[in-house]
Amino acid sequence: MSSTTQVPAASGTLPVPRHPVLNNRASYLSFGLAWLVGHGASALAYGDDPLVGMPSAVPNLLLTVGLLGAVAVTSAVTAKAQRGVRGRQAVIGNLLAGSWVIGFGALFLIITALSEALDKHEVHTLMWPTASGLVVGLLYLASGAVYRDALQYTLGSWLALASSAALFLDGANLYWALALAGGGAYLVAASREARRYQAALRQA
Repeated sequence: MSSTTQVPAASGTLPVPRHPVLNNRASYLSFGLAWLVGHGASALAYGDDPLVGMPSAVPNLLLTVGLLGAVAVTSAVTAKAQRGVRGRQAVIGNLLAGSWVIGFGALFLIITALSEALDKHEVHTLMWPTASGLVVGLLYLASGAVYRDALQYTLGSWLALASSAALFLDGANLYWALALAGGGAYLVAASREARRYQAALRQA
């Protein structure tokens, strides 16, 4: 669900659309499950003596499919909420959407350059899961600030800090931290989104 309200028009002027109100519950759930299943599988399959034996490509495949599904869900939710929005608010929505492409494009360049400079494959295995969490967290911080969504801002803060702190952990513990602290945070946010959404609708 989404809602776009309008300010009553002054005499002789057109209605001015207010900011869209997004219901992010489906987005948070899909991202949370992607992190929980994808990073959880990496933790279970890590090392020479894994807790669960599986081909090395399976955890990455699970994470990739989960994230692509979550992106599709998020795009649909955002597009529905932006429908009919014009002017400044439409520009803000487009700029925030473009920030995702820019952020992950920059991350790809950084990780690729570091991997070639250090000549270590571990750069990819360490940086992609953690740095992508940092980028997502920062993007949520920006979106939460723009739309005055304290829940999204809090989630972004947690993801940025937890993903960065996970680099201090060794082996499977890094992936357990991302699965539980990251995926769990998404699921907690999803459980609180309905109340936040209803409150935002009343204030719109």
